[in-house]
Amino acid sequence: MSYTIRPVWYPKTLNIYETQTAIGKTKRIFQDKLAQVLNLKRVTAPLFVESRMGLNDNLNGVERAVTFDIPETQSMAEIVHSLAKWKRLALHQYGFSKGEGIYTDMNAIRRDETMDNLHSIYVDQWDWETIIGEEDRNLDFLKQTVRGIVGAICDTLDEIKKDYPNLTISLCRDVTFITSQELEDKYPENTAKERENLIAKEHKTVFIMQIGDVLKSGKKHDGRAPDYDDWKLNGDLLFYNPMLDSALEISSMGIRVDQKALEEQLIKAGCEDRKTLPFHQMLLDGTLPLTMGGGIGQSRLCMLLLEKAHVGEVQVSVWDKNTRKMAEEYGMNLL
Repeated sequence: MSYTIRPVWYPKTLNIYETQTAIGKTKRIFQDKLAQVLNLKRVTAPLFVESRMGLNDNLNGVERAVTFDIPETQSMAEIVHSLAKWKRLALHQYGFSKGEGIYTDMNAIRRDETMDNLHSIYVDQWDWETIIGEEDRNLDFLKQTVRGIVGAICDTLDEIKKDYPNLTISLCRDVTFITSQELEDKYPENTAKERENLIAKEHKTVFIMQIGDVLKSGKKHDGRAPDYDDWKLNGDLLFYNPMLDSALEISSMGIRVDQKALEEQLIKAGCEDRKTLPFHQMLLDGTLPLTMGGGIGQSRLCMLLLEKAHVGEVQVSVWDKNTRKMAEEYGMNLL
């Protein structure tokens, strides 16, 4: 079911034409800064993968991939949900070395996504992945990388403001790190989303770590597939969004599973059958490199930096009649 949140504060600084131009500038500037700070090379990525390979992101395990048959190969293919696993395989196949990485434009269809100000069935993000060493599989290295990404985002905003001085949004470069369990302990009476909104409103830029496992309450902060992020070494990057008075998740990222973490998480998730899939076999036998990576929402970043209250103002998608009616009432121009 879709729903639209009325903006708390909405300056409407840019018209539609200016917005379209600013979207292009924002994307070009940020991807260059991201590539520089993480030492990434741009690569071409698939829109779909073969179902039998086990390469698609299974998200929470309940979302349905858009599937179709390929007569020439006599196989089934799936539109990607993300490239979390494909990137790791690509780094192996392309012969990259430790400290080197890739980034790409990822376009996905998530047919079961709830549509609101922040969510669309169309997903566009920068997917990135880099090879790391065993000594890098720790929280300090994760935090260092998060700070680099936040710096690239803030630097992008600084440049965009030079072209659009009427923009008033400001971002905090100082990242507050907190685990999902510490967050639950801090706000025990609130839901996971309420906790995110509270911590983001208090600290402005927040990275919530260790997402995917069960908390003391018996609930998960949020779902994570068991076969890409190490649940002890991952997290979500949130910025406070003044237009909606809420947290805005810009990135989900993490250090990826090694053989031990994969075995443990497949058992916890009840997905041990995946060990027979080609990708998982390559991971378990040590063929694939140790990596870390994530996705950074392109539309969400543009939405944040360009002071937009609805993701439909920075991307073209399909919306129901109620969403379009509410957007018109609130003065939001859906593309």
